Amino acid sequence: MSAPRRALVVIDAQQEYFDGILQIQYPPRAESIANIARAVDIAEQHGLPVVVVQHELPVGAPVFAAGSASWSLHPELEKRVSPSWKRVTKTKASVFSDTDVAAWLAERGVDVITLVGYMTNNCDIATAAAAEAIGLQAEILSDATGTVHLANAAGKVSARQLHETLLVLLNSNFAAVGSTAEWATAVTAGEALPKSDLGASALEGRAAFSA
Repeated sequence: MSAPRRALVVIDAQQEYFDGILQIQYPPRAESIANIARAVDIAEQHGLPVVVVQHELPVGAPVFAAGSASWSLHPELEKRVSPSWKRVTKTKASVFSDTDVAAWLAERGVDVITLVGYMTNNCDIATAAAAEAIGLQAEILSDATGTVHLANAAGKVSARQLHETLLVLLNSNFAAVGSTAEWATAVTAGEALPKSDLGASALEGRAAFSA
């Protein structure tokens, strides 16, 4: 198997998730942003292409308003900004919707995207699912992402339960899941992160929940 041709895709590492109404609840925000920064440093050290995406809504919007503090990158990412990065804004969940990110990655021969940033339950999972349709494999770093508590007419779920459940779901089909440390080892070795599949996950699930 040939070595992965990776790019790191940093999704919405913006101040909204630290100071706004969408504050990340799990994993701890300070830990996830530190791991995002570490992933960026590793990508730079190994010459991996880096895409940095910011969600953007019109001026006056309650979140991600263009040019607002909510829209701004977290300082840990802002101080690392490099002219070699692909910078893009988006208005939908997937980083591929109405952007030229897919074309930019194709020009660089990328076949695997590593996702970090926010949120596991929205833009991360949407991007991982969309990658399949354009022939890209996806990885997601479990400790460099995060989510929020949710409650609505359908019920409620804690951020930790939501995050952990979605990582199991992602690893069953849409994306290989690993920690930042595991990914660093894989990048250095030129190897892919291990990933399950739907059949194997279903069989393991049946065994795990059998009486």
